[in-house]
Amino acid sequence: MASSRIEVQGLSKSFARRGEARLPVLQSIDLQVEPGEFVCLLGPSGCGKSTFLSIVGGFETADAGSVSIDGAPVTGPDPRRILVFQEYGIFPWLSVEENLGFGLQSLVPAERARRVAHWVEAVGLGGFEKALPAALSGGMRQRVALARALAVEPEVLLMDEPLGALDSLTRQAMRAEVARLWRRLKPTVVFVTHDVDEAVLLADRVVVMSARPGRIVEIVPVAIPHPRRFGEPDYVTVKRRLYRLLGLSDEV
Repeated sequence: MASSRIEVQGLSKSFARRGEARLPVLQSIDLQVEPGEFVCLLGPSGCGKSTFLSIVGGFETADAGSVSIDGAPVTGPDPRRILVFQEYGIFPWLSVEENLGFGLQSLVPAERARRVAHWVEAVGLGGFEKALPAALSGGMRQRVALARALAVEPEVLLMDEPLGALDSLTRQAMRAEVARLWRRLKPTVVFVTHDVDEAVLLADRVVVMSARPGRIVEIVPVAIPHPRRFGEPDYVTVKRRLYRLLGLSDEV
């Protein structure tokens, strides 16, 4: 049996505060994520979801515990692991195609051009190759950020509320795009969200976290075939379970 892609054991993290006791953010997190799995982290604001992603990505260090990927300890950022933020993270002075090609400098020019062209079309930005981000809508800028992350074909994709800044209709469209691209490429995904529907629509498993300091309350499997649709009986069952775990009304 293949080993876990991501292995987290006993992870705890706190932050220093001037003149006050340290603020505990994460407490004793144990989690395994399998190759090609899509896992959502769901919990209240401030429960440490983003901090968890930063530690897995190698941008933060833990106070206690360990994180390994493919059996190797995480000691810093790695191009095989891409972190996508809500704030787009694209370069405003570069065009769409230049943003998409930014992480592909190690490729020969012909292959780089081929891959950029592929991803321009994959996220529906044909005709905007030369456009700067200022000329794009919010949804289009988010598609650039997503395509740039996927263009390098990462083994692990860490997504910190990448759709949170979008309007409702654009968010639904981009959610479907994320699901479609994941099904095709099968990277290992850890996806932070506050949105219960988003978690049910996307995840193989949903990790429900407590209020700060964040602990894992329960890990809920979502054994519903893709594409998933609002209102299906199995969908409603999982959604109600997540609502109850979050301490919310389960009337959906």
